[in-house]
Amino acid sequence: MKKKILVTGSDGFIGSHLVEALQDAGHQVRAFVYYNSFNSWGWLDTFSKDRLKDIEIFSGDIRDPNGVRKAVKGIDAVFHLAALIGIPFSYYSPDMYVDTNIKGTLNILQACRDMDIERIVVTSTSEVYGTARYVPIDEKHPLQGQSPYSASKIGADKIAESFYRSFGTPVVIARPFNTYGPRQSARAVIPTIVTQLLAGRDEINLGSLHPTRDLNFVEDICKGFIDLFECDEAVGKEINIGSGREISIGELAKLIIGKINPDAKIISVDERKRPDKSEVERLLCDNTLINRLTGWVPNKTIEQGLEKTIEWFKDADNTRGYKIDIYNV
Repeated sequence: MKKKILVTGSDGFIGSHLVEALQDAGHQVRAFVYYNSFNSWGWLDTFSKDRLKDIEIFSGDIRDPNGVRKAVKGIDAVFHLAALIGIPFSYYSPDMYVDTNIKGTLNILQACRDMDIERIVVTSTSEVYGTARYVPIDEKHPLQGQSPYSASKIGADKIAESFYRSFGTPVVIARPFNTYGPRQSARAVIPTIVTQLLAGRDEINLGSLHPTRDLNFVEDICKGFIDLFECDEAVGKEINIGSGREISIGELAKLIIGKINPDAKIISVDERKRPDKSEVERLLCDNTLINRLTGWVPNKTIEQGLEKTIEWFKDADNTRGYKIDIYNV
């Protein structure tokens, strides 16, 4: 059955792709975008007029409970993606992460509970696990806040869990591992590598090269979100979405260099490294649970996903706002 769905964070990277996926599935979407004086709708501004005309835009701030209640009114289900996500910035401004990620999630849950929303999908992150104590990482893995960002997301997850256990709020906690693809911001590692190479640089500045990540194309992650939304058995659970494959940052950089400029060299820069105890050394997903519940498996290999991502970044119209000459936190 087609639903009227609110997507918070719809102006962002994953959120904008999820809006498209929900529209393509026939749902009616209300897009919660961050209010600003430029009246910017983020990546939604790049949508075609035909697609935009069928989206209801709601400008607000997830930290404002009154605005959140207004956004939720008349909605069947909510995908909650709005968050502050930059890990380096969380070292400087942890208060903002508590206000946005924890209190913002609380505002969503309170409004959804009061209005008897049918389903709430809360977006977690693999960063809540910290450095893997065992691999692959399943949902029973201990949680460890190795940055203020990850600590705030642990808090948000636990608030969501408490609403399910205390009030029966129909919450699903979707936990994507590292996501990449078109529209991702320059603060993330793949856009960092790609944009430097496409600018003609022969030396690519990165942070630590040895940590490993489980990388997933954004369209696969969005399908995982929708599959969990449609799965009654997922309610009340934390569920990983990841490929079950890992690659080091160094090997990833070599892979991308080989596709764009095979002569480029990699430089590890101290400014771009996390503090030693904050660096997540290894992430590798156990996706057994989501596969059992929904049959989800990733559709794109890393090679296929990178090809699509690089092609998007090659279009100068897509990257006008990217600042490749600075370290984007």
